[in-house]
Amino acid sequence: MATIRNLLGILCLIALGSYRLPHRHLLNAAEQEREKLVNIARKEIGVREQSGQNDGERVETYLKAVNLQRGQPWCAAFVSWTFMKAGYARPRTAWSPFLFVERVKTKSIKPGNILGIWFPNLKRIAHVGLVEKQAGDWIISIEGNTNIAGSREGDGVYRKRRLAKSIYAYADWIKLTEGEKKP
Repeated sequence: MATIRNLLGILCLIALGSYRLPHRHLLNAAEQEREKLVNIARKEIGVREQSGQNDGERVETYLKAVNLQRGQPWCAAFVSWTFMKAGYARPRTAWSPFLFVERVKTKSIKPGNILGIWFPNLKRIAHVGLVEKQAGDWIISIEGNTNIAGSREGDGVYRKRRLAKSIYAYADWIKLTEGEKKP
């Protein structure tokens, strides 16, 4: 009798425990798209420039996604390439400010949204990355053409931890381009 009760207790714990696990099939379509986009970017963490001059095979692949030659700044190209790999036709730009046109601006901090950092000396958004998640007052992002210090003139793809209040703007291209994906 005690064995049956123990077995039933274990089965109940397993059932309750698995209920709390986030299953992919429980995510809505937009959340699945966000997860897919972030996973593509995650796989690029660790890519480094070949000589520190905005070059190297992977970096040049990002640049080609926006029709740029080696040697050009590539943070926006990296974001555009990530969307392209996820099957989106847009955004496709190397110009960081274009990623924050009115129709895509949002105050929402969701995985897959684009974050923009303002540079007062340039009077514009001059560095971008992809939101991985929010952790309290911090935004965890995946960014190209940055470094450990968080520069916009970096040497690779890094996971960054930035204070949410240091982010100037967010853009939600997934919401805008739903239904535009290639089959």
